[in-house]
Amino acid sequence: MSPDDRKRAYRKDLLLASVMVAAGLALSGVSLVDLAVHEPKMAQATPPLQSTPGAETKPSAPAESVTTGQRPSEIPPQPAHPDAEAQKAGVTPALPPAPAEKIAAPIGEK
Repeated sequence: MSPDDRKRAYRKDLLLASVMVAAGLALSGVSLVDLAVHEPKMAQATPPLQSTPGAETKPSAPAESVTTGQRPSEIPPQPAHPDAEAQKAGVTPALPPAPAEKIAAPIGEK
C-alpha cells in the first residue's frame, strides 16, 4: 500500500469516526431536550393493591395460635436411623454411626 493510499484510508476512517461521534452527541442532545420538555413518567413495577370483592365481611387475618414454646412431650424424638425392620428391607441409615475415637469428652466449665 502506497503512502497516499494509507493517508486516504486514515482520513476516511477518521471522518467515519468523527461522524459517528457527532451522531451520538446529537442523539444524546435530542434525548436530553425531550426529557426536559416532557414530564418524565416513572414505570410502576406492580399494579396498586385492590380490595377483593366482599372483603368487608371477611376477617382480615386468622386468629393467632397459642404456643408455649415447649417441645410436645407426647411425641418422642425420632432416631436418625431407620428401625431394624426397615434396615432388613434395605433402607440405609440417614447418618452413619460415629466412630468411638471421634466422640470427645464434654467441655468443662470455665
